[in-house]
Amino acid sequence: MKRLLSTLAVLLLAAAALARQPITHETLWLMKRVGAPKISPDGKWVAFSVTDPSYDPKEQSSDLWLVPADGSAKAHKITFTKATESDAVWSPDSRRIAFTTKREGDEANQLYVLDIVAGGEAQRMTSIAGGVSSPKFSDDGRNVLFVSAVTLHDMKDRKANVRVYESFPIRNWDRWIDPNKQVHLLVQPLTDGAKAKDILAGTQLVANPGFSGTPQGEGGETIRAVWSPDGQSIVFGVTTSRNTAAYAEVGVDLFRVRADGGEPERIAAGGGSYGDPTFSRDGHTLYATFTPDNKLPYNNRRLVAYDWPSMTNRREIVGQPFDRSVSDYAITADGATIYFTAEDSGLEKIYIASARGRDAHLAIEPERGVYTDLEIAEKAPSLVMVGRWGSSVDPQEIVRIDPSTKTRRSLTDFTVAAASQLDWQPPQHFWFTNKDGMRVHNMIVVPENFDAAKRYPLFVLIHGGAANMWRDQISLRWNYHLLAKPGYVMVMTDYRGSTGYGEKFAQAIQNDPLRGPGDDVNQGADEAVKRFPFIDGTRMIAGGASYGGHLVNWLEATTTRYKALISHAGLATLQTQWGTSDFMYHRELMAGGPFWETSNRIWIEQSPLTYANQFRTPILMSVGEHDFRVPMNNTLEMWAALQRMRVPSKLLVWPEENHWILNGENSRFFYQQVWDWIGKWVNTQV
Repeated sequence: MKRLLSTLAVLLLAAAALARQPITHETLWLMKRVGAPKISPDGKWVAFSVTDPSYDPKEQSSDLWLVPADGSAKAHKITFTKATESDAVWSPDSRRIAFTTKREGDEANQLYVLDIVAGGEAQRMTSIAGGVSSPKFSDDGRNVLFVSAVTLHDMKDRKANVRVYESFPIRNWDRWIDPNKQVHLLVQPLTDGAKAKDILAGTQLVANPGFSGTPQGEGGETIRAVWSPDGQSIVFGVTTSRNTAAYAEVGVDLFRVRADGGEPERIAAGGGSYGDPTFSRDGHTLYATFTPDNKLPYNNRRLVAYDWPSMTNRREIVGQPFDRSVSDYAITADGATIYFTAEDSGLEKIYIASARGRDAHLAIEPERGVYTDLEIAEKAPSLVMVGRWGSSVDPQEIVRIDPSTKTRRSLTDFTVAAASQLDWQPPQHFWFTNKDGMRVHNMIVVPENFDAAKRYPLFVLIHGGAANMWRDQISLRWNYHLLAKPGYVMVMTDYRGSTGYGEKFAQAIQNDPLRGPGDDVNQGADEAVKRFPFIDGTRMIAGGASYGGHLVNWLEATTTRYKALISHAGLATLQTQWGTSDFMYHRELMAGGPFWETSNRIWIEQSPLTYANQFRTPILMSVGEHDFRVPMNNTLEMWAALQRMRVPSKLLVWPEENHWILNGENSRFFYQQVWDWIGKWVNTQV
């Protein structure tokens, strides 16, 4: 009987495996995308956005949803338009949600407020030419603070069409910086007919030539701001030294300004950059993240605290010896405990620290995947914590997290059924010690219909950054399982310079920007071949984007071990990248000084184009015309040398893309080009 049951179990598992669906670009691209959660202050509800993707951008939509935080009912939609809603935030009484969207008749994103209790349509509260972002209710619920781009001068009578600059930087990500615009803070009273007030207009702060907000997303700019506990002032972070970016790190300081305007007061400054200010519930403590500036290419983000309102007794809540960088953080309602997320070895884990500081330790380690976007209800009688969790085989969903039992419970299930039907497996992890004695983490991903008795070509995938790591998380730009689909095993090595392994490991690329990381990538491939008998070490390819593209170009210059290469947005020389990118000084820190110092040979010795006479490996090159992070001339210089050396090569130029390939149809075409190129050189049927 036991043998019969065992045989039946095997047959059932085999049938389940056969029933699994193949991974396609369409399957992944068209999966619903669940946004970050926003929990109501009373801890009863969670608001979030859900995007319904489409290959036609005009057909893509995003609406707001609500789900009970106790999981007692299914999520339901609360907005029903084609417009994209974002920046959702709760009122202090948990009755209303403010958000931004661009609806019919709006020329830019505007502020809308929806009464959850009374129901009905959301009411538009602003008509701001520069648009609205990052709204925040005051504690009494009567006003909303937000960020907007303001125009400094009326240029309608100027006949010349020209941008005029007097300092660096001049570009950001995929756009030219408009010298006639600034981001400001505005306050909108929530009364009929009230107009928003620009509380920074006319101040000496914004007249400072180095004034700027902080980067937001890909190419945007914002001001991180929060209402003071008494509602009489606002704390925010900006820089007054952006005009020094050509020769120094640009720090972000904290300021305080009256809620009705006036000259802001600088309250925390020097030695690095502050961000994400947050007050304790009792109003006696101001918390903020802090990243030191010590002339190194990377530093962990700390969490610091000040007594409020005196801004005295500065203390480090999370920092050394805790050797990881703070991502999201949330404070319990009683103010005693702080939970935060941090990268570690391909995962993002939840940690806990006392508000007194210096005792950060692991709270929840996921079996796989990443926790992000932590939120704690600030007025709930007991701890209510939510976030997002997902992995490379589990699209992100909203979860409720219980630190006492180290468990999570799903509050949404938009993608669970579809994901469970796909033929994909979680990554396998392994470590090796590189030639310089550093432990290096790696992940292995196998293709669909995987058979351990067979042998597969190895695809070495190289992450960008370099201050980044491969995460056990779904990515659409370079999806592990989709790239592996034709029959490749993927290895992803977190080379020196990667985050999630401590400051020293991330800083190890100073004065060694390409050679050391490239050696780690090659050793990772060798180690994978040694450890996994299903890998065919005679058929290896490598690919990557951004810093990963830099390293692919370095492999083109320094080894012939790979049958083919794929480089998106890679540099040609360190000097070319320094002189044309949207930021530059950080690149000098990486190389140990400017290239005109004759004793500094790194600029030449670690530039792929220096070794153009050694180019041999067939390579597919790709670049977006709007890429200002790794501008197109880098790819064109590499392309010229490859053609001169008669190396089999192919060039993809994306007229409407920036540093990433974001359009659905372009992405689908890119994956097919990658599969075709690899298949041509490793003799694999695609």
